[in-house]
Amino acid sequence: MHPTDHEFVPAGGEAQWPAHVLQGAPALITYIDRHRCFRFVNATHQAWLDIDPQRMIGRTVDKVLGDWNLQRAGNCLEQAFAGEPSVYEGELFAGTARCYVHGNFQPDFDEDGSVRGVFTVFIDITARHALELQLRESEQRFFGAFQHAPIGMALVTIDGHMLRVNAALCDMLGYSEQELLTRALPDLTHVDDLPASRELSRSLREGRRETYQLEKRYIHRDGHVVHVLLSVSAVRSINGEPNHAVAQILDISQRKAYEEALFRERELAEVTLRSIGDAVITTDLQHRVTSLNPIAEAMTGWSQAEALGKPMSEVFRLIDSRTREPLHSPLLDAIARDAIVELKGNAVLLHRNGFETPIEDSAASIHDHAGSVIGGVLVFHDVSETRALALKMAHLAQHDTLTGLPNRSLLQSRLEQVLAAAVRRHDEAALLHIDIDHFKQINDALGHTAGDDLLRSFAAHLRHHLRNEDTVSRIGGDEFVVLLSHVDGRSGASQLCEKLMRLWQASPASKMGEFNIDFSVGISVYPDDARDAESMLRNADIAMYEVKMQGRNDYRFFTSQMSELPAARLRIEQDLRRALKRGELRLHYQPKVDARSGAIVGAEALLRWQVDGQDVYLPDQFIPVAEESGLIVPIGEWVISEACRQAGEWYRAGRPIVVAVNVAAPQFQHPGFHATLRNALEEAQLPPSLIELELTERMVMSAGDQSRALMQGIKDLGVSLALDDFGTGYCSLSYLKYFPIDALKIDRTFVRDIASDADNAAITDAIITMARGLEMNVVAEGVETTAQAEHLRRAGCSLLQGFLFGTAIPAEEFSQFLWVA
Repeated sequence: MHPTDHEFVPAGGEAQWPAHVLQGAPALITYIDRHRCFRFVNATHQAWLDIDPQRMIGRTVDKVLGDWNLQRAGNCLEQAFAGEPSVYEGELFAGTARCYVHGNFQPDFDEDGSVRGVFTVFIDITARHALELQLRESEQRFFGAFQHAPIGMALVTIDGHMLRVNAALCDMLGYSEQELLTRALPDLTHVDDLPASRELSRSLREGRRETYQLEKRYIHRDGHVVHVLLSVSAVRSINGEPNHAVAQILDISQRKAYEEALFRERELAEVTLRSIGDAVITTDLQHRVTSLNPIAEAMTGWSQAEALGKPMSEVFRLIDSRTREPLHSPLLDAIARDAIVELKGNAVLLHRNGFETPIEDSAASIHDHAGSVIGGVLVFHDVSETRALALKMAHLAQHDTLTGLPNRSLLQSRLEQVLAAAVRRHDEAALLHIDIDHFKQINDALGHTAGDDLLRSFAAHLRHHLRNEDTVSRIGGDEFVVLLSHVDGRSGASQLCEKLMRLWQASPASKMGEFNIDFSVGISVYPDDARDAESMLRNADIAMYEVKMQGRNDYRFFTSQMSELPAARLRIEQDLRRALKRGELRLHYQPKVDARSGAIVGAEALLRWQVDGQDVYLPDQFIPVAEESGLIVPIGEWVISEACRQAGEWYRAGRPIVVAVNVAAPQFQHPGFHATLRNALEEAQLPPSLIELELTERMVMSAGDQSRALMQGIKDLGVSLALDDFGTGYCSLSYLKYFPIDALKIDRTFVRDIASDADNAAITDAIITMARGLEMNVVAEGVETTAQAEHLRRAGCSLLQGFLFGTAIPAEEFSQFLWVA
């Protein structure tokens, strides 16, 4: 190829290309002979080191380079003269010039294989060396920060394998560095936390997020759980692909322990507030109510749900017992002065419905952790003569006196607490609705005493085989409910149910005479079957009725396929509608006798559903269905009309007695109730004084002023009013003066053990004394023994009712009983 006018050619032509390249190459090139003298030095030395190449030629290395350079590169030169190529990397000085070089020493051999000289080539790598220094310093800083960080650090692959870990992580998990480098973070993760951890890691790999943070649990080498806060950031390549990730792991075990301790302390505080005998109300700085315990609810008439956020002056109203003037609340002073303030004497608390209770109290400010006042607390208690009685009745209102188990009211409260805790802890709970099979047959054949013994034995069996944190409740008759506060889903509930059935069948209590006692169980599980207390109870009841319909002595879980209204209840409702039209309902009458003379002076009308003298359904089975379906209103109208008609017959036959009729809440609150009662009295031509309506405490109290107005309208007709099941519903007694009540019926739960239980006897005596002081009659129901009757006579009870004097019988039989008497 011939050069063109545009191509460069060294002076002297093509033969000068080697010299041109050697002299202009961007490197320091020399040749040193065997005498250590420079024989060739290229021109680049002049440009880089400001050394004249011609002055170096013929001179020895030590004369040209100096001691400093020889100390560093001399060994490499000697190695090359010994026949071994060598490399030098380091600084090179020539006068004031200084650079960092990469040098090669290559021996030059003659025909005999002897070294006759050395070629040297030095390249200036000063810039690269500076960059390497920066990178090395950066890596050292990173490694130092990584290794000595006070929290756990790990460099991990995308699938979680560890490339590097620091000392803090090793200490946190109990492994050495080498042991951790053979593991992946998922291998150390608690099994319950793996799904969430894997999902977040997947989102990081797929580019849907760059970082994530997660609270999770690792398993320490010794097996204990380590709670951590994990923060992970992706490190990606230039093309965006994830190379690896940096994980920061903060040990939060101590914080979790504090949180758990704080939770338990709060739970304990709540239980304490609900259990103590004093009423407690708390407020914020604006004197708005923030909490009430159950005693405060009973004494003020406000539920916590209603009172929250209300002004304290609206919920807690005080007056002076002597002047009747409003009293200043001590809580206002306690908050304003940041001090404990005692209430002055003569203070009376006004109940929401107007009842009055003399109280003592004290108020104090509430502080936060910094000592600042954030609210106030008021603690007060009833100092009236009936305080001890009220507290005892508060307990009895929440417990079944036969078995000592919590009743439906307390069960409802505990169920709501358990479900709230399950929500916080992401836990499961279960409800077992248990019904003893064929209990009525056992009761009828062996007597009520044997039936009561069976109920006590069955309650003891349930209580014995359950944990302390579980609740066993008797909600009526032969029905029990077991609340499992923590359960391993359906498998845990079924295992427990099978255990209860197996151990019961193996116990002597399951055999009574010719009867083998079995029971049926319906189960609902939170959160799968229901998410609130009412649904849990309803669904367990539905499942239990399914068992009954399928042959009893078994258990079933609630399923969505089960009818919202159990098959049995639906059948009862349908049959009840037909029975009402066909006239299959009957009234039976149980006598009431004068406590002193023993003469029959009254009767209680009790509803029965019979065909040919045989029960179609028991009252406990069909009356709740009637109330739920609305049939109780037409049924109640028929009951009042029939009771008035029968009482009218006895009156005109010369045997006037007072007939008592039970009234259900939907019937009592129905707009046409007053007119129905008036028309029934007129049609029967019956003096109103011969009819008495029995109302329950809960029915009367639930409507407050409206109840009082309805009752006064009934009193204006001349009909008397009795308060049924007295002592089982409310703690306060002062409301008796508020409603126009003629008689109190002492509940059978107080009468049952009156001759053997001093507490029950004291309560019953106090009720009788109080009622007589208010000019009310007292009727004791459930009297079955002469000892009970004698005690009630001595205490001043007016009327007695129970099996001792006769069971409920048809009107025809009762008429004969009246004439004989």
